[in-house]
Amino acid sequence: MNEVFYNFIHMAVDNQHIFDSGLYFLTFTNYKWLPLLEVTRSYDLVYKWFDILKSNGHQIVGYVTMPNHLHALIGFYPGKKSINTIVGNGKRFIAYDIVKRLEEAQKVDLLKTLSDGVSASDKRKGKLHELYEGTFDLKLCHSYKFVKQKLDYMHANPVIKKWNLAINATDYIHSSAKFYETGEPGVYEVTHANDWMYKNWDSAWLEEATCK
Repeated sequence: MNEVFYNFIHMAVDNQHIFDSGLYFLTFTNYKWLPLLEVTRSYDLVYKWFDILKSNGHQIVGYVTMPNHLHALIGFYPGKKSINTIVGNGKRFIAYDIVKRLEEAQKVDLLKTLSDGVSASDKRKGKLHELYEGTFDLKLCHSYKFVKQKLDYMHANPVIKKWNLAINATDYIHSSAKFYETGEPGVYEVTHANDWMYKNWDSAWLEEATCK
């Protein structure tokens, strides 16, 4: 698939609902890149959402939960609900409890920042806080090479100079890096990319390389 197709998939998040099953690379980010997940220790909320996805037949293939954003490889089987709706519901689920935890911790300044970030039109609809930057980024994965690239990109996040959250990718617990490197389950159990692809892709889509 070419760059034009990727741009269409990305734009479709905003312009139309996506019902096509497949393995998607998902990213969403907290408003103003604020470390809301870390401040409220809300990593568990992401994993609760993953549990909901699994209970509805979807599969988590890889992830890294950072202090202010999430990257995940998710095998979606939308059915009657579009991927847009599924992700939107997840974001709202996480946002609701983040705000609740901020209120309980009396993080007044942060709550004001999130309140000030709500657009006038959204305020008229009753929205009280802005928890996210834009909507979300979504890319359809179509080859081992592309999946491996996204897994490597995700798993490298905590160790880059900007973050420096761990010396080795496998040391960062909020990531599937340990599973892919050692085979041992991390803080959240995922489906190996190879298993997902061999089950869901026909031979015309498969290449010789595998994800390690």
